[in-house]
Amino acid sequence: MHIPVKPLKKYPFWLRPFFWNQARKYGAVLDPGLLWGRVPKLFSAVALLYGVLDRKSSPLDPVLRSLVTVRVSQINWCHFCVDINAATLAKRAGSMEKVEQLACWRERDIFTDKERLALEYAEAVTYSDRQVSNELMQRLKVVFDDDTIVELTGLIAFQNLSSKFNSALDVPAQGFCPRPKDEPPLE
Repeated sequence: MHIPVKPLKKYPFWLRPFFWNQARKYGAVLDPGLLWGRVPKLFSAVALLYGVLDRKSSPLDPVLRSLVTVRVSQINWCHFCVDINAATLAKRAGSMEKVEQLACWRERDIFTDKERLALEYAEAVTYSDRQVSNELMQRLKVVFDDDTIVELTGLIAFQNLSSKFNSALDVPAQGFCPRPKDEPPLE
């Protein structure tokens, strides 16, 4: 990593329960959390936003949320994000099948029409050489209500923030998920 993490005792006492919870949930404190934690107010804001986007009452299906986060992570070459989000996707989907086929989602039949639409939108928002067309937005409005489109857009924007942060600081994978067989290696 380009910026080192600090020993846990060097972080403010009020952040330590977050790190303890990560260790309990994932078996390790997450390197990005330790990096965001170097600026505690920034950590708090990011953690709050993540909590809102990943809540159980989200109008977005958990598998769809995970598909979008993994795809945005792949586009942004974030080793850590692909690792942890792919593990979450595999758990939510009940298998590695969607993880293994996500990089080539357009050519695979395993994805629902709703998932394909969300992935198309995620790519339109994420790739800097693309735009969200009126035609794509109209197709989204057939499937999702306006509030859900706002939430989906927020999720995509958050994952771009997170994966670009981690990629820029060269945060490595922490070994949560095996690399999908047909996924090209991140360089």
